[in-house]
Amino acid sequence: MELDNLDFEGLLENMVPLLLTAVKSILIALLVYFIGKWVINFTLRATDRIFIKYEVEPSLASFLNSFLKGLLYIVLILVVLSTLGVEVTAFIAVLGAAGLAVGLALQGSLANFAGGILILIFKPFKVGDTIEAQGTLGSVEKIAILYTTVRNFDNKVVTIPNGALANNSIVNFSIKPTRRIDMAVGVAYGTDLKKTRQVILDTLKKDERIHGDPAPAVYFTNFGDNSLDLTVRCWANADDLWPVFWDNMEAIKESLEENAIEVPFPQRDVHHFFPEGKPEIKG
Repeated sequence: MELDNLDFEGLLENMVPLLLTAVKSILIALLVYFIGKWVINFTLRATDRIFIKYEVEPSLASFLNSFLKGLLYIVLILVVLSTLGVEVTAFIAVLGAAGLAVGLALQGSLANFAGGILILIFKPFKVGDTIEAQGTLGSVEKIAILYTTVRNFDNKVVTIPNGALANNSIVNFSIKPTRRIDMAVGVAYGTDLKKTRQVILDTLKKDERIHGDPAPAVYFTNFGDNSLDLTVRCWANADDLWPVFWDNMEAIKESLEENAIEVPFPQRDVHHFFPEGKPEIKG
């Protein structure tokens, strides 16, 4: 029994320092965890204020905050494990390999993700803008991290990958408040172009939606097959573009007719040659 007591006492003497060391490590790890958690929350609140100050798109701000939160918690967990004496090198290697595998598997999605971030940061267009991109012309309905949704003018919804949008040309019809309107008008050969120009300009002056600066202009642009081709240019607010175009195309036609200015239609003169002489016509 005495030997057993000695062994038990020796075991206790060895275990007490180990337990104290373990308790100390756990307490330090808990302290590190709670301090780290406070730092993470402080950092996230600070980034929220920065996003609000610089008017970052809400969807992008939410995603970046979530991504940053996850990244910071992974770092905190690794630090806590290291404080407890756990070898974290293996964990880091596993995370790196997993990240590489996921990156290779999701190359297209990552390209769309990067494109979405670029679009939300640099804002080449916003929801409600009319754009032309990737063969689609329409109004932007939604900008997500991976895809942008565009509704075209016959009410079809087109989903475009953000990677394609970020790496190709985009025409934004809404970014400027005014737009130039081009109208093509053809008149018959022999028409007095000065009179025609004045008739068209007088017609445009009646529309209050058309801006006086820059002033409307009419240019003779081409000798067409059947007509003398004119280009009519004027400026209006972007929202009035199509109504101004449609209304004035009709108004110009009516003004030309009122002033006896002919708007020609396609026609051909056919000349029949008779190498052996014109045949007699029996009547």
